[in-house]
Amino acid sequence: MSMYVGEALAGDGNEIAHIDLMVGSKEGPVGVAFANALANQSAGHSNLLAVLAPNLAVKPATVMITKVTIEGMQQAVQMFGPAQAAVARAVADSVAEGVIAKDTCEDLVIVCGVFIHPAAEDNKKIFDYNYEATKQAIANAMSGTPSADEMVAGKDAAEHPYKGF
Repeated sequence: MSMYVGEALAGDGNEIAHIDLMVGSKEGPVGVAFANALANQSAGHSNLLAVLAPNLAVKPATVMITKVTIEGMQQAVQMFGPAQAAVARAVADSVAEGVIAKDTCEDLVIVCGVFIHPAAEDNKKIFDYNYEATKQAIANAMSGTPSADEMVAGKDAAEHPYKGF
């Protein structure tokens, strides 16, 4: 398959993490999205590579894209600090645990949408929740979860927590 798609929500409060991601071949649509995300930056939307530490980027190469406009240095530092560390660790752990096969890491890329609430304050929660959501989103993507049958079976009982009514 040229594209795997995953989503996950973790935590609560202003530090809640919602991850949407795509995993796919460098030569397919995810590779194009990856390149475009790095090449097309705009004010308030500074996309960045997930790194475990400076000079130690994760494999598969992962670009983090902002799902909300970054407003101010606190939010920027949260994206480039605890959120980046969490996404990187989740990717690395997913490879170490075999969720993503190590021998595919040079052929794949990940595009990972990250939400940082402008009022988030607790960096430990930002790390913990983004780690949990990213790990789950990767696992969901690589396993095709939920299946179409699971989605249909759960659709009538599902309650979206933020639908507004």
